Amino acid sequence: MIEENKPMPSGELSQLKDGNMITHNTDELFANKKVVLFAVPGAFTPTCSAAHLPGYVVSADELKAKGVDAIICLSVNDAFVMNAWGEAQNAENIMMLADGDGSYTKALGLSMETAGFGGLRSQRYAMVIENGTVTNQHVEKPKEFEVSTAESILKAL
Repeated sequence: MIEENKPMPSGELSQLKDGNMITHNTDELFANKKVVLFAVPGAFTPTCSAAHLPGYVVSADELKAKGVDAIICLSVNDAFVMNAWGEAQNAENIMMLADGDGSYTKALGLSMETAGFGGLRSQRYAMVIENGTVTNQHVEKPKEFEVSTAESILKAL
């Protein structure tokens, strides 16, 4: 699993924006910025939709006031699903990025196998990345939602 004070792995993540598919290289995405990255097991799932993403939507201005350049929501879903979920949640200040095949989540060491739920998914976590290096990381225990909340990240900043 990725650790604090370690560089983020290189990879590619997808985003549907204004009808166009964009591929983001993570080296460029995290370079020379302070980024809050949080990941969910699945778009449109109960805890993710009722609490995790909405917390970041509500706290986006506070996070940016603390020097955060970008807030990214990541899931092992496709970019179309992530875009639709972002629209449904009014997440215009959040980059809704897709790790369609789970390869980036695997590179982070934060994947989990959920079998019938959806197969390969991401563990629930949040981290602060400064200039490509993880400076603060909060990985949830299975079936919990406490340490990766927007409130937890605000306290950590």
